[in-house]
Amino acid sequence: MRVNTQYQNVVGLNIFSPDQFEEIHLATLEILDRVGVRVYDQESLGILRKAGARVDGNLVRIPAYMVQEALASAPCRVPVCDRKGERVMSLEKGRSYYGTGSDTPFTIDVKTGERRLSTKQDVVNAAIISDNLENIDFVMSLSLASNVPTKDSYLHQFEAMVLNTSKPLIYTAANLRDLKIIVAMAEIIAGGAEALSANPFMILYNEPSSPLQHSKDAVEKLLYLAEKKLPVIYTPAVMMGATGPVTAAGSIVVANSESLSGLVLHQLKSKGAPFIIGGGIPPMDMKTFVCSYGAPEEHLNCSVMAGIAQYYNLPVFTTAGCSDSQLFDQQAGMEAGFNLLASTLAGGNLIHDLGYIGAGITSSMEMLVLCNETVGMAKRFIRGIDLSPEMLALDVIEKVGPGGNYFAEEHTFNNFKQQIWAPELLNRQPFDNWKEAGEKDYGQRANKKVLSILENHRPEQLPASKIKEIQEMVKG
Repeated sequence: MRVNTQYQNVVGLNIFSPDQFEEIHLATLEILDRVGVRVYDQESLGILRKAGARVDGNLVRIPAYMVQEALASAPCRVPVCDRKGERVMSLEKGRSYYGTGSDTPFTIDVKTGERRLSTKQDVVNAAIISDNLENIDFVMSLSLASNVPTKDSYLHQFEAMVLNTSKPLIYTAANLRDLKIIVAMAEIIAGGAEALSANPFMILYNEPSSPLQHSKDAVEKLLYLAEKKLPVIYTPAVMMGATGPVTAAGSIVVANSESLSGLVLHQLKSKGAPFIIGGGIPPMDMKTFVCSYGAPEEHLNCSVMAGIAQYYNLPVFTTAGCSDSQLFDQQAGMEAGFNLLASTLAGGNLIHDLGYIGAGITSSMEMLVLCNETVGMAKRFIRGIDLSPEMLALDVIEKVGPGGNYFAEEHTFNNFKQQIWAPELLNRQPFDNWKEAGEKDYGQRANKKVLSILENHRPEQLPASKIKEIQEMVKG
């Protein structure tokens, strides 16, 4: 071993220095203390006033010490289980997990290729496909269930997910009524409220209202889960040039102010309750007024928000695997590949939106398959290069010598599977072999895999008694 040497075993990305993150933090404290946030819930206003915030109607100004206390009490890691109660995700610094996006009103039909309204069956299909894909770690309801009663759509979507995958879930709820029913379903599966709190398999996706507002529905859900000690993502939806300043730094401060003010309220309700900070700040395209999921600014901002979360020692939810393209095409693949690598390098914990096209309006199962394979590439890339004696292979180099060949060496046989990443669908065939195999492009190969999964994969089932109980709760 060489003495006094420094090694970097994995590849990473650092956008800012600690002093620059402190600059964002101090600017955020100034906004919360001087400008404040609006809170549209009486219980929340009372909690904040009692703790020392200055409350004027629904405008709340939060002093710095309240923010510091909330950061000190929030857990630095959030363990998440699968449906069986086994811990499969540790949301902590340095660990990344990948999953689908949520609630697209449209989908690309896997059989016809046509764009159409999403249905509950599409939620089922996305859960089954995600359950099968090795690099998809968690599942969100990739489609909206447009063919069920609107007031119950999120209940149907949770049912569709939880009955068709055993992987961890990130779910949405329109209001407190939805949330209470979904939590009750999860408690049935887990074996009670205490068991679910100890080993949660689901996380609520929840949002403030940009800029600098907390709706009644959002904070009611936040407080309920804090009391239950169940994890919640509280992620801003700031859009550069629309609901935030057009400058990245300004929008980051607005987003961070929303996240931290939500954290203050959450921790005042229940110190130590699991909280996951958010990190998505896309620009509004000034020509089309589209909220751009594929823009480099969105993923630069996601990388910064991941760094801010690491500065605070909090878990973070970020975005990747998405595209503004209306088709599963070259643009979709280019944007997804770029932003998945960026979020992975930045160290986002929950990296969602895999399978999004059309700027988050449309889902594509073929896009999800591509993202699954891209994550495999990204994982191999960030693993870096091992400089151990076995990997430096000096003895093998000496044995083979100048002009030799390493193909038949035992060292090659023992190490090639770990050292050379092998794709499933990407083409590495010579032209003639590819031509003889039918000249299929990636989209055709991805569609074939999607159809094969839906035909052949059977997710692990819950006991029949629990399925019946959950279905009856959804029916009301």
